[in-house]
Amino acid sequence: MDKEQKAIERLKIASNMSLQYYEQPLIVTTSGGKDSDVCIQLALNAGIPFEVQHNLTTADAPETVYHVRNTFKILENKGIKCSFNYPTYKGKRVTMWTLIPQKLLPPTRLMRYCCSILKEQGGKNRMITTGVRWDESVRRKNTRATYELFANKIENKILLNDNDDTRRLFENCQLKAKRIVNPIIDWTNRDIWDYINSENIPMNPLYSCGFDRVGCIGCPLANTKFRDFEFKKYPKFKQNYIRAFDRMLEQRKIKGKETQWKTGEDVFETWMQRKDVMEGQIKIQEV
Repeated sequence: MDKEQKAIERLKIASNMSLQYYEQPLIVTTSGGKDSDVCIQLALNAGIPFEVQHNLTTADAPETVYHVRNTFKILENKGIKCSFNYPTYKGKRVTMWTLIPQKLLPPTRLMRYCCSILKEQGGKNRMITTGVRWDESVRRKNTRATYELFANKIENKILLNDNDDTRRLFENCQLKAKRIVNPIIDWTNRDIWDYINSENIPMNPLYSCGFDRVGCIGCPLANTKFRDFEFKKYPKFKQNYIRAFDRMLEQRKIKGKETQWKTGEDVFETWMQRKDVMEGQIKIQEV
């Protein structure tokens, strides 16, 4: 079985599971990137009922938001339900710029609260599809699987790959929680682009503007060179981060939490790894 057919089979299994267990169609999540677009096309080719959802992170490039909207228009004309998810924190709508002051520290590679709140809230108690791939990082190779079942505690998350025994365990588990299928988890970057070209899938224009990844502007998982490239293209995002860091420092002062950062600009330069971490900053803890 080739990778396309294997991915379609995974989607069909997930669709059946979603209809049986949740009595609702499978949700295909989209970030506006190439992997999401491939998953949408695979779901169309699979002929299954599905919905599409995008989480509004508020830190995506304008081109990404426009691409998602255009994709939604095409899908809605096919009768497919599309929706935007508006993230919340402590019961209130939140943006990247209001979240940072509440968290009292910048998002980092290890403290990725932005992802859990802004990108991963959608699809609660539903069966969803993501474009996660092992080829993207060693961490994903070690922590992600074809089928995933979320529990209240992250350490209790169930990870299962393709075989009849594990799939039956996944299908029969009575835990009410979000279930995930990652149909292209074993695809390489070459597989993705070959499929995009063969299916003539419309792409986010950022890929033809020097971007090899599409995500939140300034994401700390990207290297400094690429983040500099992003902030040069989108200077207002840099300003937004600095203002959010200024408000973050104000909140730290109000709460009596010390730091040697003086301004939002100081925080930004350290966050970009252009400035040495000052004594005391490394001890900042999440609240």
